[in-house]
Amino acid sequence: MTTATRDLAGLTARLAELAPGLRVETGPGATGPYAYDASNYRVPPRAVVFPRTADDVVAVLRACREAGVPVTARGGGTSMAGNAVGPGVVLDFSRYMNRILDIDVEARTARVEAGVVLDALRSATALHGLDFGPDPSSHSRCTLGGMIGNDACGNRSVRDGRTSGHVEALEIVTADGVRAVADRSGLRAAEPGDAEAVRRVARLEADLRRLVEERLALIRTELGRIPRQVSGFQLHHLLPENGFDMARALVGTEGTCAVVTAATVRLVATAQASTLLTLGYEDVVAAAEDVPEILRWSPSAVEGMDEAIVATMRARRGADSVTGLPEGRAWLYVELEGDDQAAVDARAAELLDVLKARGRMTGGRVVETPAERRSLWRVREDGAGLAARLVDGGESWPGWEDAAVAPESLAAYLRGFRKLLASHELTGVLYGHFGAGCVHVRIDFDPATETGRTVMRRFVTEAAALVVEHGGTLSGEHGDGRSRSELLEVMYSHRMIAAFAAFKKVFDPDGLLNPGVIVDPAPLDADLALRELPLVETSFGFPHDEDGFAGAVRRCVGVGRCRSDAGGVMCPSYRATGEENASTRGRARMLQEMVRGEAIEDGWRSTEVKDALDLCLSCKACSSDCPVGVDMATYKAEFLHQHYKGRLRPRSHYSLGWLPRTSALAGYAARPVNALLRGPLGKLLARVGGVTTKRRIPAFASRRALRKTLRTAKAAEPTKAVLFVDSFTRAFRPEIAGAAGRVLADAGVPCTPQDGLCCGLTWVSTGQLNVARKIMARTVAALDNGDDRPIIVAEPSCAAALKRDVPELLGSEAARRVADRVHTFTGALTELADEGWSPPPLPEDVVLQTHCHEYATFKGRRPADLLRRLGVRGVDEAEGCCGLAGNFGFEAEHYDTSMAVADLALKPRIDHLDGRPVVADGFSCATQIDHLAGDRGVRALHLAELLDPAADHTGETP
Repeated sequence: MTTATRDLAGLTARLAELAPGLRVETGPGATGPYAYDASNYRVPPRAVVFPRTADDVVAVLRACREAGVPVTARGGGTSMAGNAVGPGVVLDFSRYMNRILDIDVEARTARVEAGVVLDALRSATALHGLDFGPDPSSHSRCTLGGMIGNDACGNRSVRDGRTSGHVEALEIVTADGVRAVADRSGLRAAEPGDAEAVRRVARLEADLRRLVEERLALIRTELGRIPRQVSGFQLHHLLPENGFDMARALVGTEGTCAVVTAATVRLVATAQASTLLTLGYEDVVAAAEDVPEILRWSPSAVEGMDEAIVATMRARRGADSVTGLPEGRAWLYVELEGDDQAAVDARAAELLDVLKARGRMTGGRVVETPAERRSLWRVREDGAGLAARLVDGGESWPGWEDAAVAPESLAAYLRGFRKLLASHELTGVLYGHFGAGCVHVRIDFDPATETGRTVMRRFVTEAAALVVEHGGTLSGEHGDGRSRSELLEVMYSHRMIAAFAAFKKVFDPDGLLNPGVIVDPAPLDADLALRELPLVETSFGFPHDEDGFAGAVRRCVGVGRCRSDAGGVMCPSYRATGEENASTRGRARMLQEMVRGEAIEDGWRSTEVKDALDLCLSCKACSSDCPVGVDMATYKAEFLHQHYKGRLRPRSHYSLGWLPRTSALAGYAARPVNALLRGPLGKLLARVGGVTTKRRIPAFASRRALRKTLRTAKAAEPTKAVLFVDSFTRAFRPEIAGAAGRVLADAGVPCTPQDGLCCGLTWVSTGQLNVARKIMARTVAALDNGDDRPIIVAEPSCAAALKRDVPELLGSEAARRVADRVHTFTGALTELADEGWSPPPLPEDVVLQTHCHEYATFKGRRPADLLRRLGVRGVDEAEGCCGLAGNFGFEAEHYDTSMAVADLALKPRIDHLDGRPVVADGFSCATQIDHLAGDRGVRALHLAELLDPAADHTGETP
């Protein structure tokens, strides 16, 4: 046993003694994802601890102090400056300490634990017409503790300022394990009856008061000069004229002085009326020139971004994902708020006229609809991720992403900053809170090479001098972290740097709290995560990633949108479990660790990586919802292929992976096979095959039924399209092929059915890529026969496989030609139907389960949009995965997770149908719905069945 292993064992034993039941995780499978945040850095911790109470935190700090082990507090792990990684114990507050303890409507305050996600607080306070003012773009996953650590701001910081302005009191644990309360008048022990704690806290406060008294002039002249001055410690809040505001002084200390366990925060009233203007400009400098005039109109938000972010959003999510922007190459969002909508609209119109008269805009407009506003704000909120991996494939990185100047200096600063970029032959993607003078930028550094790191260090050093020259600050809301702490000497005098060190030493004499940050900083180019890696030989080609598989998994930069509880579809397993290792980010970080080959030494054979990927449903939602386009389903397929190469596979890989072959055979004797599977022998076979016995095995259709339905699906010659009859439709519900053929003929797209081919999906999802490639090659050879007619696929998952998996696995021109012809049923009716076509009368309201693969792969062709266009008034869409997800929900070990995912969105709607029909094109989705409510007579309709001219439209087809 090594010394490090022995020390870790001693620490975990001591923690078990001090806090029985405390969850402590060690080993690369648990700690790997916590080696990263959303920054450039990688610092592997020794252990990750998941406290449930403040007493647990006390135990951790006492044990770590005894052992001399550093402690880093972590919320959502979205810090871009390297604030939330550390070499000792990482405290993850987001897992359990995430409760809203109290909302005082009359006082307009809320008391929350450090791990509460901002959106959870905002949802709770919205019921009372209240809100928490600061709103970072990461609001769907950042925690209040993280916001307090960084002194975060947000899109509406013009109105609401920084987090520090909204904190009334902090409940903290000191480095020596004492619970205290920091409020607007000082510091006190949390437990007045504990005499020793009262004495220690009183001594701590006395030392702090003495420190400030000795440096009054220094603090008054160097701190608090501009609204966004976040860098360093905010000691000016301790000045006599500020009432020794200990709460505000600790905001922004990044966990280097104390660990925050809870906070009492001030709330603001929700605006009654608002209007959004979008303004176009030739470049960001021209946009910045108009900011001082805009600020005269008291906006709630003034946000800026350049064209690269918009282009990437449209490429990733479809042309319709960004609408409402005027002509230009850079844009400002200007939001005005008030109590009366008419008055706000009038102010907006007047402001627009004033800006037009100034002559800098290329265009401007008022955004009319809430949907358009949501779309535009999402572009801005996804800025960090979108800028990380642009449409041209270029990568960019943080490192100088957060400087701020006074708004009136912004244009001049941006001119100088762009010149500085050009002098280093670098390109930056610019966006940010222009109304507050805060500029976010991601730069195409090359941190993987020694030369690139040298350029990065030289650039950020010169950038620090530039921002100081313009009276600005190195950090405007993200904190200094590992990116900028070394540069504080450029911004502050040596006396102020010494004051910061003295402040930390009073709180943390042993230097164990988040070491290397702000005080005694680590070099800004130490512990960089990126390095040159050898190419990894894979089956998938990963054509969009220059470095193949290594480049693909490197797409994850840690912004953590996959940790959101709402909005979009990813990541269903994280939403069901709340575990970092079950998020897209957590899995990507484990794959990055595997490629590095340090903590995880056994590569493709790694059981830790296999375990991290185990709960991935392969829904593909991340390939669309993730701002950088991480495609975990493909990575998982590649990993399973490599992991099991030459080895015995899980039983379900054979029983479910080979389902297209076995189901084709079952069709010849469907009746006796179905009877057998419904009996005791069926359950035995399921157990042997690794399939759960808690689900009914879907009934196989007979070959006779298939032949009959194909005759009805075939239209009279000449036909305009090929109807690809996939394995699931062929084996379990051939009637859908007939309905699809009739609807398409009615819509002016008569089809020729194509039977007997397979997309290879089940072999892909189980990682049997050699077999998948053979199946796909046969299918491509049959379809790429000189025919250029569209290929329409009724099963969305098979359509997605043909569209994306086939060309990426085969890599041939023939595969790409076939992929270019593929349409979902929804897409065919959206793009190919006669202009004047209208279906038979439809119900006024439906419940819709959109297939995840369709959502991810066929952008801008959503069933919900088609249904509304065809006259369905109410489309109640279950946003998220159904939970079955092909083989996943049939595998015995995944049944519980499958049902937990269904509980998130689908089941609540199925339980409250109120007579509405359910539409679900995916076989998995329909099967899950049958499992949830089939015994109540609920049956999901394929869209083709709903639109079938031969149906009676009462919810059943003839």
